[in-house]
Amino acid sequence: GGGGAAAMADGEVLVSVDYEVHGKVQGVFFRKYTQGEAKRLGLVGWVQNTSHGTVQGQIQGPTARVRELQEWLKKIGSPQSRISRAEFSNEKKIQALEHKEFQILK
Repeated sequence: GGGGAAAMADGEVLVSVDYEVHGKVQGVFFRKYTQGEAKRLGLVGWVQNTSHGTVQGQIQGPTARVRELQEWLKKIGSPQSRISRAEFSNEKKIQALEHKEFQILK
């Protein structure tokens, strides 16, 4: 890898999707691993813990990469996490990324 931020290919559709992950996902570095995976895939957005024990956020980027992170959120997560389910909502095509990076929100 390496080489900084890759230029978006012409005609590559950008999407934005919200997510919420249920299970044992707090106190297991889930946010840190999600951020790392998103950065590896070149995605932007955010992730935060909720008051009811889930992790939620938003992902934006090329559709294929977003799908990869969705699969990761459903099946893999951080090493100590136990994901029961991941829900995705508000998926839409966007003209441009609305975030500069992938942030962990407190």
